[in-house]
Amino acid sequence: MKAVINGKLYNTETAKYIGSFTSGLLYDACEESLYRTRKGEFFIAGSGGPMSKYSRSVSRNEIAGGSKITPLTVKEAQKWAEEYLSAEEYIEAFGMPEEA
Repeated sequence: MKAVINGKLYNTETAKYIGSFTSGLLYDACEESLYRTRKGEFFIAGSGGPMSKYSRSVSRNEIAGGSKITPLTVKEAQKWAEEYLSAEEYIEAFGMPEEA
């Protein structure tokens, strides 16, 4: 998946894959994957069914599934990773966090 956002190219084929999660069933199912570009910027590549947050209108009375790339700040990427990735995946992407 590729997208140009604010004059920058985000490309899942050239970015480093960090991790992903899936949720929902059938129509509300969605999948999101976290990536880091070669320049260190983070983004989510997401897709989902017609009842997911990735839905799109295709006609007046019809919706369909869709996909989208969303750039993230480092803090947003860390928060997403804390919620959806394993501790090992988080540490590999962001380094060892402070011990509680």
